[in-house]
Amino acid sequence: MADIDRVLRSNLKLRHLQLLVALDEFRHLGRAAEFLSVTQPAVSKMLAEIERMFALQLFTRSTRGTEPTAYGATVVRFARSVLADYQRTREEIDAVASGGAGRVAVGAMVVAMPGLLTAAVRLLKQRSALTTVLIEEGDLTRLLPRLRVGELDLIVGRLEPGYASPDLDTEPLYAERMVIVVHRDHPLAARRRSPGWPELARQPWVMPPAWASSRIKLNQQFYRHQLVPPADVVETASFLATFAFVRDLQAVGFVAETVARRFEAEGYRVLALPVPIELPPVGLITLRGRRRSPAALQLLDCLRAAGTDAPQ
Repeated sequence: MADIDRVLRSNLKLRHLQLLVALDEFRHLGRAAEFLSVTQPAVSKMLAEIERMFALQLFTRSTRGTEPTAYGATVVRFARSVLADYQRTREEIDAVASGGAGRVAVGAMVVAMPGLLTAAVRLLKQRSALTTVLIEEGDLTRLLPRLRVGELDLIVGRLEPGYASPDLDTEPLYAERMVIVVHRDHPLAARRRSPGWPELARQPWVMPPAWASSRIKLNQQFYRHQLVPPADVVETASFLATFAFVRDLQAVGFVAETVARRFEAEGYRVLALPVPIELPPVGLITLRGRRRSPAALQLLDCLRAAGTDAPQ
């Protein structure tokens, strides 16, 4: 095996890193070559050059395309991280040169949208109107890998204990309860009295993904009432998808109260049935030890300020 430290520090060039990421994205030499605006023989030659540096096979080639080996997947993660830092630094330099204030990329779980993050970005824009905010919505399974390779500066959402890790810093901001919602056209919306759990068990539902603590605790409520949880379920971590299916499928939804209250004006109703469950707090997730840009530090301050004002 080659001297890995020397290869990573000295031998790998930017074009090598771009090629590795392109091959991982497209899993095909020809499509990677087209994306990089070079010939396929040039891509094959460059990949062979990289593998000679490491003295390792990084990708397997077959008629179906290219697949990263275990070594290749590790090197690709390194390449993504370096390219993300490169992009961030370039944007900061461009912002200084143009009089702007930089760029921050944030991952947002559904519980943070549209309440907390909207309020924080409003504060940020009052302080620095030229700061660009990139928002990626998703769950932790999608957002954490992007945080770890540097494509996101921070994540805001529920601090799920199952995803705690030594490389992550977490900062709780406030507690956020969950509520049950229906559209105004749903038969349950016209009831004077809230439905009971047996009736809700027979309804179609839109629920958080199975791994989410809110979903686990919701299922436990049905079990507590000697009921089997609903079988007619759509799973999503998107609040927009949740409200769309609640409306179009006449389904019952389970969302954060702040999110539900934001959509009441559009015809959604919060059922009075209490959901007595305890959930992890909403807060911030950052990668421990990573240098934070001025824009990221600004947004973190704004999120803390918005979190202080959030309903408890």
